[in-house]
Amino acid sequence: MSQEITKDYIEDLELDLREGRLQNHEELYNEGHPADLAEIISKLDLAEAKLLFEQIPDETAAEVLMELDDDLRAKFLEDYTGEEIAKELIENLDSDDAADLINELPLEQRKEVLSGIEDQEQARDIARLLVYPEGTAGSLMGTELIKVKDSWRVLQCVKEMRKQAEDVEHVHAVYVVSDDNVLLGTLSLKKLLTTSTKTPISEVYSQKVQSVEVTTEAEEVANLMQKYDLVVIPVVDPLGHLVGRITIDDVVDIIRDEAKEDYNLASGLTDEVEADDTIWSITKARLPWLLIGLFGGLLAASVIRRYEGDLASIPALAFFIPLIAAMGGNVGVQSSAIIVQGLASNSIDGSTMARLTKELGVAVVNALILGIIIVGASLFLGYGTELALTVSVSLVSVVIVAALIGTFVPLVLNNYKIDPALATGPFITTLNDIIGLFLYFQIGQLILGL
Repeated sequence: MSQEITKDYIEDLELDLREGRLQNHEELYNEGHPADLAEIISKLDLAEAKLLFEQIPDETAAEVLMELDDDLRAKFLEDYTGEEIAKELIENLDSDDAADLINELPLEQRKEVLSGIEDQEQARDIARLLVYPEGTAGSLMGTELIKVKDSWRVLQCVKEMRKQAEDVEHVHAVYVVSDDNVLLGTLSLKKLLTTSTKTPISEVYSQKVQSVEVTTEAEEVANLMQKYDLVVIPVVDPLGHLVGRITIDDVVDIIRDEAKEDYNLASGLTDEVEADDTIWSITKARLPWLLIGLFGGLLAASVIRRYEGDLASIPALAFFIPLIAAMGGNVGVQSSAIIVQGLASNSIDGSTMARLTKELGVAVVNALILGIIIVGASLFLGYGTELALTVSVSLVSVVIVAALIGTFVPLVLNNYKIDPALATGPFITTLNDIIGLFLYFQIGQLILGL
């Protein structure tokens, strides 16, 4: 389907669906790509979306369903019985997608769906996938793969691969295993095609293979595949037995979900929310960090109140409070964002002290440049030498301290297995506001003799 998905196209499609002119869109639902169909369905009103979905062939409909977001998919699944899910959807999905779909169902319906799968081997494969904890390689993997034994010769290998390929839609790699199903390596299709049919597989396969265990965390899998530029990676159990494979499309989903989660945390959202969620759901996600910001603001107000006499003596001190607070928050967020990004990609080398030292060097350079600029600006605006010096020294101090806090906090959180993205949002900003104001007034007392 080459039709551009515009607003006018969606409106015309909705009208045709409401008035029963389905024949105008046969090419769409018979030949459309699942991703395109899912995008179109997500833009339609629910009633028309279901009408269109009903026209899509079962083998495509299952893929379309997996492309939809969780909430919309749940609305479509409400129209299916457990038996219909098993026969019309599960049997047209790879095992990893089938397991994900079943996991979204109520417990009783899961049992009904599993018992309704006619292919018992497929049912057993899916049931095994369901026991792995979410966020592990085991929960991501699919069981559809091609494997050959190192004891076979090339001719037998080709025959066995043809049999296995009947149940595998995409052949990403050919794995070589022992008679006990222990992963040994991979087999190049080029060598398979150019080697004598009598040659033992043990003489032509490559022992260089990256693999992960079923308990490996999803983020680690994603980092490993990114590092070695892999489109597929085999999964083994603790004894090295080959049990599945993870493909790049699953990893892209993990990277996208993790990025979304980190963005939410950095924005002060404790739960994943969507724009069309209920008012209460969005409120629950936003409120905790807003409360932290509120209490942080009260603490900052307490700091200002403590130095109320100083402000009365030199009112001009108040003019620079927003500047000091803003610079501390900005520098802290910059530093923490860099550290969080490095932690996420496993690109941070060296000790915590080395990282702090490097960030300190960057902060000092930035702070001195900003300090010189603020001295010149303050004198130009006629605030006097002592006040200009107070603001400059305070700014230098705040920038350095904020950079160290922005570096140290995410490293500590990561060390205690807490998502370091928590440090990139309101937490760092609020903390640096309070510390920055305290430093500003303390330095003011020393320089101005208050």
